[in-house]
Order: sequence, then C-alpha cells, then structure tokens
Amino acid sequence: MTEVGARGRLAVLAVSAALTMSACSGGTDAVDLNNGGQFRFVEATPSGELIGVGERGEAPDFGGILLDGGAFDPAGLAGDVVVINFWGSWCGPCRVESPEFQEVYDDVRDEGVSFLGVNVKDVDQLARAFVETHGLTFPSIFDPRGEVTLAFRDFPPTAIPSTILLDRDGRVAAVYVGAVSQDTLRAVLDTLLGES
Repeated sequence: MTEVGARGRLAVLAVSAALTMSACSGGTDAVDLNNGGQFRFVEATPSGELIGVGERGEAPDFGGILLDGGAFDPAGLAGDVVVINFWGSWCGPCRVESPEFQEVYDDVRDEGVSFLGVNVKDVDQLARAFVETHGLTFPSIFDPRGEVTLAFRDFPPTAIPSTILLDRDGRVAAVYVGAVSQDTLRAVLDTLLGES
C-alpha cells in the first residue's frame, strides 16, 4: 500500500469516527447541508420565536414521492398550521426529536395541524426502518437529492434536523435549525393556532 493510500484510509477512518461520535451524542448538534453536499456537525441555535405576521414569506411550491410510495399532494395542507421536519436516519438528534414530534402530532392532528417529514440524503430502506422503529405515523417525503430542501432556499433548512412551521395561510412562520424540544413546538403551535 502506498503512503498516500494509507494516509487516505486514516483520514476516512478519522472522519467516520468523528461523525459517529457526534451523531451519537444526542445533543443539539445538526448536520450542515451547505458544505458542497458533505455533512458536518454544527451547533444548533433554535430560538423558539415566530416571524412577525407581516414579515412572513410564502412557502414555495414543492412535491415529491412519500416513503410509502404515494405521491405527496400539497393541497392536503391548505388551511392547516404545518410542521415540516427535515430529517435523516443517519442523524443522531433526529432519533431523539422524531418520537417527540410523533407525540405532539398525536395530540394536535385533529386541531388543524399537519405534520410532514422530509427525509433528506438517505437510503430508502434505512428511512423506512427509521419510521417503523420510531412509530412515526405522519407522512414523509423521500428526498435523497435534497430537492425539497432546495425549494425552501429562501428559508433555508441549512442543517439536519431542521423544522419549518407554516401558518394557516401557507406562510413561513418559523425556521428552526437543530432539534426542537417538544415544549417549544407545542408553545409555537398554540400561538399559531390562536392567530385569526
């Protein structure tokens, strides 16, 4: 083996070990999507604040195929407060956040709130296994090339996990980079549901 080949293998092993340790930390780390398609873990800073009603921009049109193979119909979200969660099966913080999102979804889905996952840069079988393992019942778009993420480039979900909340008029009301606590999510949904 050449010296360059040995150094290359060591570099790959070091990066893999660092990513594995970061992914398993369960903290508020997130994966940066703006690094030329490469992932790196960055500290997340969700604020828990809403964008002012007069400052909210329209959410982009987007679509895709759901993990169950069906076509996603965005018309089904009309008039609801919407939680869009960008996640990956390879994302450590997503393992903590997703079951908490499911709990909130179970409590609010009959109150005019829709949840939509967007599975980013993943493998179909791993994404489906993640959904089954964590008992997720809200739909997720399978987005291995990040096309839905790109559609939201004006409100960029720059890391995984990221969460975008839409108000009843389809405007972006909040963008959270990193894991969102269940308490924060519930408080923001209560505020959005209280808006006329």
